[in-house]
Amino acid sequence: MAKWIWYHGDFEIYHAMKQNFDREERGMKWPAYWYTSGWNHNVYFCKEVYLKQPETFTVKVQGEGYGKFVDLESHEETKFSLLEVVTCPVGHYRIEVYVANLSGLPCAYIEGKAIQSDESWQASNFLDDASAVGTSKYFIKANQNPMHFTYTHDIRHAQKVECVEEGLLFDFGHDLTAKTVIKFSQEFKSLTLRYGESRTEALDVKDTYLKHKIKQNNDPFGAYDDETKTYTTKLRAFRYIYLPDVKNTEDFGELSVDFEFIKFPQIGQFTSSDSKLTKIWQVADRTLRLCSGIFFIDGIKRDRWVWAGDAFQCFYMNRYDFFDKEIVERTILGLRGELNIKQHLDTIVDYSMYWLIGIELYYETFADKHFLKAVYPKLKKLIDFSLEATDDNGFIHERKGDWIYIDWADFDHQGPLCAEQMVLARALQSVIKVSKLLNKDSQKYERHFQKLRKNIDKYYWDDQKHAYVDSYESGKQRVSRHANIFAILFDYVDSQRMESIFKHVLLNDEIPQINTPYFKFWELEAFAKAGYYQKVLDVIKTYWGGMLDNGATTFWEYFDPAEKGNERFAMYGDKYGKSLCHAWGSSPIYLIGRYLIGLKPTQPGYKTFKIHPQLALMGNFKGKFPISAEGDYIALEVKDRMLTIDATKAGGTLIIGHKRISIPTEHRESIVIEGNK
Repeated sequence: MAKWIWYHGDFEIYHAMKQNFDREERGMKWPAYWYTSGWNHNVYFCKEVYLKQPETFTVKVQGEGYGKFVDLESHEETKFSLLEVVTCPVGHYRIEVYVANLSGLPCAYIEGKAIQSDESWQASNFLDDASAVGTSKYFIKANQNPMHFTYTHDIRHAQKVECVEEGLLFDFGHDLTAKTVIKFSQEFKSLTLRYGESRTEALDVKDTYLKHKIKQNNDPFGAYDDETKTYTTKLRAFRYIYLPDVKNTEDFGELSVDFEFIKFPQIGQFTSSDSKLTKIWQVADRTLRLCSGIFFIDGIKRDRWVWAGDAFQCFYMNRYDFFDKEIVERTILGLRGELNIKQHLDTIVDYSMYWLIGIELYYETFADKHFLKAVYPKLKKLIDFSLEATDDNGFIHERKGDWIYIDWADFDHQGPLCAEQMVLARALQSVIKVSKLLNKDSQKYERHFQKLRKNIDKYYWDDQKHAYVDSYESGKQRVSRHANIFAILFDYVDSQRMESIFKHVLLNDEIPQINTPYFKFWELEAFAKAGYYQKVLDVIKTYWGGMLDNGATTFWEYFDPAEKGNERFAMYGDKYGKSLCHAWGSSPIYLIGRYLIGLKPTQPGYKTFKIHPQLALMGNFKGKFPISAEGDYIALEVKDRMLTIDATKAGGTLIIGHKRISIPTEHRESIVIEGNK
């Protein structure tokens, strides 16, 4: 089967640029504020063939160019046009197709009986040796254009329409990414659209984040079709639309929205006798899917950008929901950009580290060495770029234009930050592991890791505080949760120090609490790793459940239970700056699947895997979780102290107490739960 092919990574760079330039705020376009990688504008594709009879094929490209046959015995070259049917003679040939595209993505679709474009072709940008091309399962037809992604569309109508303050308020039930479609009953009428993730925002005529007065002509944010009398806006995210000064739909016609999304499979499923926990899973799933398109993006209303920190957590959640391999690859490649590195990902140092760790996570999930090999040069360039900013102790520092982020928290930033050194150390471990998998030299990275690990303990551990401090330079000896969480997650402490961290930091209410779902994810994973499963369950229900109690139908970027009223929606100095549908808010999917259900791979690609459910905590529940990119899954149910389980793939082990049971693939097995398991 023929596929569109391109230079590996270019498709993702092209679409990442489109994604990151699509932000809108109060009638203004707001492109990303970091260096943006470009894609190659001229490339060539090639493949060797051995033909016993002539073969004809056609070539379709995005761009322009020509082709060439190279006889590998006589070394004679014959050029051919891409505008006509081509015949390759009998013999041993290398077929080359040259494509240039000044303004878009150079790519090719080659179709014949024996000669067709697919993963067997190679590509070069004239600077390097030809290597594996890029392809996508979404672009397998000649009439497609890889510069335009094809989405699923669903026309939605408001679940509720009410008259409020001399205007109409349309409520679609939860956030959507959609185009607003207005069908006029008669002539065009200028209307003002006020969008909101919250009811409060939509009704705030003056300050709503997204507002739009539609125009019949020359409207940069929409278009009117005279023939159908239909106006369609650009894509926006919202739950509510408010039309001020419109008392009923008869004043103009009909308003609907065209919901645009990629339809990922519904593999991961979870329901519980605890209705709140079931609702949390459902809302987390909805949130993740809304933030999953060509890439994992941060949130759907405000930024709509590809941020590496958000994406990294999505890689974990994806494993327990729709297990899509391509979106992970697209996000990895779109974030990293071209080979040479000029700036940290999204300008954030820790985000570059997460990207590096994400390559190891990718292999653990999918066991695809071909992708590792393709991306390794970019991995090496990034870690080398990062180590250029380290001092004699191995600590990484901010350079001009860098941002040491970690979390929205008040750290002691004087000197190198401890949490950042922890993440650098973990990234080095991933680089070392990937290097060894590919038989690459890792000695430089091993030396740096050993020095860094030694000096983290030497400079940041405080025996009086029983914890790691933010900074050793300031003398303040300030303790925050973040570095200490990483120390537990990355196995950088022994059992004695871990107990000290829990007692003096993580279970100490005097240490400032974490209020982002982003870092609540890591904190709860640290609790789970230490066996505090009841704590994990309780926080999921109070923290994410607290958002539900505050009216959330998708999970938020930040949640402080102490915030009341309209302040709940404010962030970044903007009264509606907080994202109410944010990717990193979806972490209950991972926390439930990985720790409360207890599913994890024990060999890369889930060649073997285990499931160790916390049966004493969970009550009756039913779950189904993916274990391969091909749609394999494991299903289990607990009802009235009877557990039934099966899988579509061999290699699974169920752990109940001290028992280890092979998970069947041919039938469902039922097991009586004895005692307080």
